[in-house]
Amino acid sequence: MRIAIVNDMALAVEALRRVVSQSGEHEVAWMARDGEEAVRRCKEDLPDLVLMDLVMPVMDGVEATRRIMEETPCAILIVTASVTTHGELVYEAMGHGALDAAVTPTLGPDGNVEGGRALLDKIAHVGYIIGHRSPRSGSGYTLPSFPATRTANPSHTPLVAVGASTGGPQALAALLSGFGADFPAAVVIVQHVDPDFAAGLADWLDHRSELPVRLAAHREVPQAGEVLIAGRDEHLCVRPGGILAYDPEPSNLINRPSVDVLFDSAADYWHGGGVGVLLTGMGRDGAEGMLALRRKGWHTIAQDESTSVVYGMPKAAVTLKAACEVLPLSAIAAAVKARVMTPPAAT
Repeated sequence: MRIAIVNDMALAVEALRRVVSQSGEHEVAWMARDGEEAVRRCKEDLPDLVLMDLVMPVMDGVEATRRIMEETPCAILIVTASVTTHGELVYEAMGHGALDAAVTPTLGPDGNVEGGRALLDKIAHVGYIIGHRSPRSGSGYTLPSFPATRTANPSHTPLVAVGASTGGPQALAALLSGFGADFPAAVVIVQHVDPDFAAGLADWLDHRSELPVRLAAHREVPQAGEVLIAGRDEHLCVRPGGILAYDPEPSNLINRPSVDVLFDSAADYWHGGGVGVLLTGMGRDGAEGMLALRRKGWHTIAQDESTSVVYGMPKAAVTLKAACEVLPLSAIAAAVKARVMTPPAAT
């Protein structure tokens, strides 16, 4: 891929240049020192991918991302030196269409680049999403079967299972803010984001929701009135008894965690039923899982094209006829509440 580098720090630029140039798979298209220059250069020579810093003079990475996605859309990967300091900017940039975020590699005392392999893995993932390379292995998978156990959610609490990717943080904030403080269902979310940023995302959403938001823990049971977010480089799935678990399998899926895995497992093992929601995102993760939910009697909602930053995942669900409703983002929270306030009787 032809990759552009946008960063005002000379050492960071050199580290990024070395990672890209020495990869054997990619080349540096051009380099820019601030967001304004990046917007102009994208109009002159559109790269396959932009590695976008956040804090820069003249125009920061958030505004540059917004402008590029509005005027000359292309894949953007946010790179930042500090996850904790710049977390809020990361989620704002992703809300404007940045695909993901990664930590900026550094030049070590010996001149070697530290963190380069992790960035190349992230670039490979983005390359697959935008169609520049194939996944490392097949895309099909089979969920493991588990023996039946006594249900851990005897009250048959309804579950709202949500999947999101590109543009997801802002969409999730809008959705959760519409639920209010008396929301009677449990909420579990898979958002495609680097695990290094997951805790910050949960905290960012917690300040925008009347419901408490935190990372899901291994082997816990979702409770009504709380929001749990996948926070590891593993799949978050529902096991017998309504217990959440992190699992590295299926290992052949490019998205980790996968929305399909969450949806499929919820269809099999959450006895309270509920609502499946698929928000803005590139690719098709979640479409087949949403179809499994619908076949099990869940109500399913896909975000519409006009309000999606990228109409990929919801469109795939609509094409499969997996969505009971296709709604603008502003209408989804009310539609979910209408369903969970009077959930169907458990079978």
